[in-house]
This record gives sequence, structure tokens and C-alpha cells, in this order.
Amino acid sequence: MSTPASPLSSHTARVVNESLRPVPSDQRKLGFSDYLALWGSLGVGLLVMQAGALLIPALSGVAAIGAVAVGTIGGTLLLAWVGYLGSASGVSSAGLIWSALGRRFAVLPIALNVLQLLGWAVFEIVVLRDGLGAIAKQQFHAIPSPWLTVLAGAVLFGLLSLSMVGIVRRFIRRIGLWLMLAALVWLTIRFAHDAQPALLTQPGKGGLAFAAAIDLVIAMPISWLPLVADYTRYGRSPRAAFGGTLVGYGFANAWCFVLGILIAALHPGNELMPTILQASFGALALALILIDETDNGYSDLYSAAVSSHSLVPKWSVRVWGPVLAIVATGLAVWLPIQNYQDFLYLLGSVFVPLFGVVIAHHGLRPRTPDSTHVALSWVGALAWVVGIVVYQYVTRFQPQWGASLPALAVSFVLYRVLVRWSPNPVGIEGERGAA
Repeated sequence: MSTPASPLSSHTARVVNESLRPVPSDQRKLGFSDYLALWGSLGVGLLVMQAGALLIPALSGVAAIGAVAVGTIGGTLLLAWVGYLGSASGVSSAGLIWSALGRRFAVLPIALNVLQLLGWAVFEIVVLRDGLGAIAKQQFHAIPSPWLTVLAGAVLFGLLSLSMVGIVRRFIRRIGLWLMLAALVWLTIRFAHDAQPALLTQPGKGGLAFAAAIDLVIAMPISWLPLVADYTRYGRSPRAAFGGTLVGYGFANAWCFVLGILIAALHPGNELMPTILQASFGALALALILIDETDNGYSDLYSAAVSSHSLVPKWSVRVWGPVLAIVATGLAVWLPIQNYQDFLYLLGSVFVPLFGVVIAHHGLRPRTPDSTHVALSWVGALAWVVGIVVYQYVTRFQPQWGASLPALAVSFVLYRVLVRWSPNPVGIEGERGAA
């Protein structure tokens, strides 16, 4: 009986799957301040502000801010936990999923992850395009959208040819973080100056349950769960990766959500970018945010490249990244981008229960892909599918409950129970060399 192939290589021994192999210790150079800057920068974005604006006027300002607080704390703790697992194991998000679901079944969620990351990259390219177009129209003259789309895609294409660690340490920590802070501080001062307490205390008009609002907030940090280990695997310390991710992302995410709520309360029914541009020095603030926004698009495509490399290791991450940037740019040119809120909920239905399984499998001591060699972990697969069903059921029939926490809890608990009770919890093939 033949021995199953190692996950650290493809069909030939010469091709190394870098996505499943732990990062060597001499390459783990990122510390607390790097992750604070990285996730503080990634937590900021016009898409986050737009999500915050969706909470008003369905909820009162006080209820919306409460949903932001609960959703940010819960979602960011999960994000930091998975980041800790990535740093402790040294493997990518694809490696964590592979270990939890088995080498063959894991292909499905990893492929879905590539698709959702392409979706996020398209959103980011569209945001960059629309922002640049709005600034150009106000300050100079209108520029055709396809040109701006190609320009945004070309910037991401160029970034993906560089070192990820270098971008974090040289651009994001030294430049991007400070540009982001300057823009957010100015916008907060500008719009808070016009705010009146009555604007945030007005009762909500309904149409969005408080728990559903929490789901919408949680969707933002949850959307980064399939990416976080791709970066924290380069961390010098799991604790530093956990702390930097928790503080950086949580602070930035809450700030942008509240800013979106404030802008929507002051200018109900108005689009976000034109409203920002109408403020004094609004074009400068928007330009700074757009510069910072590029790292969001870069991060989506970089992680899509890492996941793609785990599936097809013959192409390196450096090859996959530019190829996916071209694909995302083409999609941004040709596809209409709508139903942003539905896209967030769809992501939650797939990846919230998936990472309930991943967290239940790894716990606090992550297992590397080399610890088991199974084609399918039926326990992980079943817990994931049941979690998706729970999420969809709650969303459609009991939306007032909120779907994220029930789906996460069900998938987590079901995995732990089945592992304990199953006579063969490992999977269909069992350990290395088993038939």
C-alpha cells in the first residue's frame, strides 16, 4: 500500500508548496508594532464606512454604536485568535484549513476563499476607481472610468511583485498608517463639529434588527479570517501577532464604522464619497484614504495568491499575485458591482462556520499540515456544512437572532463533540500510511 504524498510538495519533489510549509524562524521578522500598523491600516477603508452608513436610519445612533462595539469586539477576537494560530504554527490560512478538513476536501473552501478574495479585490478596485474619479471631476475634469480602473489595477499589479514583509515594514508602518490617521482625524473633527446630540438619539425607523446589525459589523473582521494567518505566520511571537492584530484592527474598524454612522446621520440618503468631498479639505482627506486603501486590495490579492499556490504549487505566490490582479481588474471593468450588504452576509454564511471548525480543531496549540494525512475529515466537513445551514436558516427565518454567533457556536461545538465520540475522528484515511 503506497504512502500518501506529503503536503509540502506537489506531485514532484522539486516543487515546494510554500503555503503549507511552516515559515522558517529566520524569516519571521514581524513584531507587535508591525501588526498594529498592518491591521490598523487594513481596518480602515471606505467600504467599512459604507457598512457603517447602512446601520442608519434603521437603528438609532445609540443602538448602531452599540452594535459596532459588540460586533467589533467579537469579530476582532476571532480574527486575533486565528492570527495567533498562524503565528504559532508558521503556516498560512490554507494550511490551517487543510489540517482541519483534510487535504482533498480542503480544496473546496480554499477555492471558495480565492473567489471571495477576488470579489473583495474587485470591490477595492472599484472604490479606488470611483474615489479617484470623484476627486478628478471636482478638482480638474472627468476621467473615463475604464482608465481609472486599469490604473488602480496596475498599482496593485506592481505592489504584488514586491516582498510582502517589505511592504508591511516600509510602506504601511512608516507611511500608510500615518496617512490613514491624518485623514480619519480630520474627517472626525470636521463631521463631529456639525453633529448634534439629537441626531444620534433619534429612534430608528426599523428594517434592521439589532442582532442583524451586529452580524453586519462582525462580517468585516470575519472577512479577514481567511487571510490573517498568511501574515501572522511571519510573526516573531504569537502573542505579539495576537495583540497587534486585536488592538490595530479593533480600533480602526470601530472608528470607521462610527464615522460612517456619523456621516449618514448628518447627511441621510447621500452617497459617502460626494459627502466627504463637500467637506473642507475633503479631496485631500479622500486622497489620503485612497492611498491607504491600496493595501486592502493588495492584501486581498496577496492572500488569494497564497491560497492559489496551495492548490497549484507549480506557480509561485509571486506569479499568482500579478495574474490575479489582471483578473480582478478585468472583472472590475466588465461586471456591475451591487448588493454590497448581501455580499457580506454571503461571506459570513461560508466562513464563519468554517473557522468555527478551524478554531475547534486547532484550539490553542495549532497542528501543522504534517500532523495528519487524511483525504477527508468527515467530522470537520459535517460541522462546517451544519454551520452553513444554521447560518442560512437564522438569516431567513429568525433574522432577529443574528446568524454569525449561532453558526460559529454550532460548528465549534459539533466538531468538538463528534471528535470526542467518534471511534475514528481523524478522517477517512487515518494516519500516515493507513489504508
